[in-house]
Amino acid sequence: MSTLWLSLSLPACTSSPPEEPPAPPAPALSGDAFPTSRGDLIIHPVNHATFLMSWAGKTIYVDPVGGAAPFEGLPAPDIVFVTDIHADHLSADTLTAIAKAGTVLVAPQAVRDALPESLRGATQVLANGATLTVADIAVEAIPMYNLTPDRLKYHEKGRGNGYVLTVGGERVYIAGDTEDTPEMRQLRDIDVAFVPMNLPYTMTVAQAADAVREFKPKVVYPYHSRGSDLNEFTRLVGTDVGVEVRVRNWYE
Repeated sequence: MSTLWLSLSLPACTSSPPEEPPAPPAPALSGDAFPTSRGDLIIHPVNHATFLMSWAGKTIYVDPVGGAAPFEGLPAPDIVFVTDIHADHLSADTLTAIAKAGTVLVAPQAVRDALPESLRGATQVLANGATLTVADIAVEAIPMYNLTPDRLKYHEKGRGNGYVLTVGGERVYIAGDTEDTPEMRQLRDIDVAFVPMNLPYTMTVAQAADAVREFKPKVVYPYHSRGSDLNEFTRLVGTDVGVEVRVRNWYE
């Protein structure tokens, strides 16, 4: 009887454990889609100066602030671009909460200096005018600063970065906090631009529209624009220079 019991019991003893169910796929971003040579670039506004992009399997965050809550249900960042040290652009607590293993931060030196040691090692410093490539994205740091005498105290030249990102052949300009600098006005071949307008920290609606009419991005998003008249911005940009203004809800 013992031999029979053993032979009947062996299958139960040697069977493999059930396979673990596959991990759920990462949530996809919703938003405007721009075709590139390597799939769509998705633009997902969050709030004020914060937005996300998705491209070629990578998730890109720009100036994430507000803690973890605004990013619940969104994929964790592969790359984070930070433009400046002000609290509406830089939040070490938020970065700590959302970063995953392997997240790369791109930022100016002043931002790295303000980060805790736990984040400094993941930060690639980029000075005004410098370039680098991260995750197949070519990055150029564009100066962002104030020009008007009574606004110089907010953003001095050399501290913060705007960025031009080249993703699948498309060029995206993230202006950061800036007035209509010569560096902005000299940009060319920009497909998508994010341009601020709010006083006293950046520039007027008229300044922003005039600069946009000069560097002529194919599409411009007014952002960092709390309290600004975006209908007036759209009117001033007009339709005669080939720029499409896209107004989205940055302030819920």
